[in-house]
Amino acid sequence: MSTTTDEKSIDNLTDLFANKVSIADVGDAKDKTKTEERVVSITEDKLVIKKKIIKKPSGEIKEIPKEDVETVKVKKEEEEEKTITKELKADFDIYFKKCVQGYHMINDDPIKESPWEDINAQIFGASKCPVELKSNGSHKSGADIKCSLGSFSNKSTKYETGEKSFKISSYRLTNVCSDKDNGTAEGLVGEINRRKNFNYYSIVVRKEDEGAKMRYDWYLIPADYTALNPSSYEWSLKIGKQGKNKDSPVGWETNTIDGSSMSCTFSMSSQLWMEVAVTDELKKYMVSSCEVAIGRSMNYIQLWDGSKP
Repeated sequence: MSTTTDEKSIDNLTDLFANKVSIADVGDAKDKTKTEERVVSITEDKLVIKKKIIKKPSGEIKEIPKEDVETVKVKKEEEEEKTITKELKADFDIYFKKCVQGYHMINDDPIKESPWEDINAQIFGASKCPVELKSNGSHKSGADIKCSLGSFSNKSTKYETGEKSFKISSYRLTNVCSDKDNGTAEGLVGEINRRKNFNYYSIVVRKEDEGAKMRYDWYLIPADYTALNPSSYEWSLKIGKQGKNKDSPVGWETNTIDGSSMSCTFSMSSQLWMEVAVTDELKKYMVSSCEVAIGRSMNYIQLWDGSKP
């Protein structure tokens, strides 16, 4: 048997190992070798099967249970996804700066929410990462943008005092915790992870100066980054310290890990808040930074007039 069988379809191979595999299916039953190793590699569909075949000296066929077959399947679309290379980061840096400066040519307001999603999509498109799906400002939890790099949850925020951290909001968790039913730490963590259907957080963080300038930093952070992973923390009920809720549970909170933490408050629709510390580790995920002068240089009429041939 050849070690590569490109002529066989992926469906046939999948069916072959669905329950049990016999030697007759993948090798010569007359071969008296007790053990041998076969590797089937379908390079086109990225299916690799590593298989140990057991034979009795008599040549009798012995079926091998499915659990003894080590199967590695890589979906075609996942295999073809781009990685964030140095060249791609360089493109991101260029187009991020252009988009931020272009936005502030006609806008005084900071880049937030929907504008950031639009800008992010433009950056990906210009960097040859076509956007397949965009939420268009929807408040539905989960991924906001999907492109050839994967799925992204877009967040916009500002630095806390001293630029040592920033806060981002996430899901409302009333279905697993509230003042009527406090829920459990396990249920809380499970619900947060269940809704995490994206690969990266794409976060733009702004530093607002009292003068006429504003700085934006763009982070692309893996969704399982420690500070953004609820499983990293120890969760405990948050107890009220004053008023009618004194000594009663008012939400959930975590311990602090390297300056980062998570919390939710029942009276605020149990919305998840994450405080993310700006550590040296986090800075590795900063893709670009841009400082702009605040003050429009043109209005929509001028923009229109300048676009005419």
